[in-house]
Amino acid sequence: MEGVSVRKIKKICVFCGANSGKDVAFVNAAFHLGKVLGKRKIDLVYGGGKLGLMGCVSTAVAQHERQVLGIIPSAFTVNNLVGETCGKEIKVATMQERLVMMMELSDAFIALPGGFGTLEELFQMISWAQLSIHNKPIGVLNINGFFNGLLSFVDHAVKQEFITPRARKILISATIADELVDKLQAFRFESDPALSKLKWSPSSSQKEKLDLTLRL
Repeated sequence: MEGVSVRKIKKICVFCGANSGKDVAFVNAAFHLGKVLGKRKIDLVYGGGKLGLMGCVSTAVAQHERQVLGIIPSAFTVNNLVGETCGKEIKVATMQERLVMMMELSDAFIALPGGFGTLEELFQMISWAQLSIHNKPIGVLNINGFFNGLLSFVDHAVKQEFITPRARKILISATIADELVDKLQAFRFESDPALSKLKWSPSSSQKEKLDLTLRL
């Protein structure tokens, strides 16, 4: 990465399945990602509990003596539904509150294989980046081609002019954990000139009037 300015990443939020998936490679990759984060002295933010890939990555990070923070809706803690969080735990009231806190406390985001919840979290972060709510890098670890279909769909949406080429750059991908972290560190956010004018502060009393077409 010679000649490339590298952003400082201290905490990465990982979105992934509460199941382990069909392919053992998913489990191995989750443990390996946790090992990579640990060796790079990067702390973990995740959804809490110890199920599936979420448990794998959090356990690996903790084993390498890095901090682990689980942000979990209180509803999931009833009857020990998702198991004990590996590290510190913050309980929140809603799923939306959970995602907002993840955004605020993390420097970057990685998605491993998962289901609807993982995809929701991933695309929410991408949408918020597009709207300049945050400017943090987002990537998918494409294990054994798991995200091939999703990446193809995104590229198709670009061709159909529902996603701009600028917005497409928000989503990073790699097949190897070290490569993905390197890409996240090298990421340079390119905001839409019109969308960057939006004011998202809760104290804002007026909304900016913009003459633009939102491609969301």
